Amino acid sequence: MRTWKPLLALGALALVLAGCSNEAGPTPKGGGGQADTPYALSIKLNALTADPCFREPAGSTPRGCGKYVTELGSTPGVVREQAGTKHPDLVALSGDLDKGIGAYRDNRCDTVAEPGDPCTAALTTIADSLRSIKHLVDTQLVAS
Repeated sequence: MRTWKPLLALGALALVLAGCSNEAGPTPKGGGGQADTPYALSIKLNALTADPCFREPAGSTPRGCGKYVTELGSTPGVVREQAGTKHPDLVALSGDLDKGIGAYRDNRCDTVAEPGDPCTAALTTIADSLRSIKHLVDTQLVAS
């Protein structure tokens, strides 16, 4: 009889803990579309333009910029969405950014250990496009 009591206690404890696993607290709510605002895009661009791969594309090791380029991946689409039909210049710049990202990926720059073309050219295109996009977002979208 004594061997059953610890097993029953252990089984009861397991059931209690299993029941608690579904009660982790309130479910987080989404951002309510706040990430799709011009202000949110401006904040994202501020963060992206603080990266060393943006600030010094010619001196950056292409392999070291893989995460940065990945973070940029959704930016052209967000810029196009924000620009709509009112800002065709932003749409064109987002295409340039897309091309730079594509060139980085097509040339497998995430495996290249030394700066040089075509990877440095891709990073420079990305930086130039991003700089122009940031300027127009800050002056046209956020200001309006």
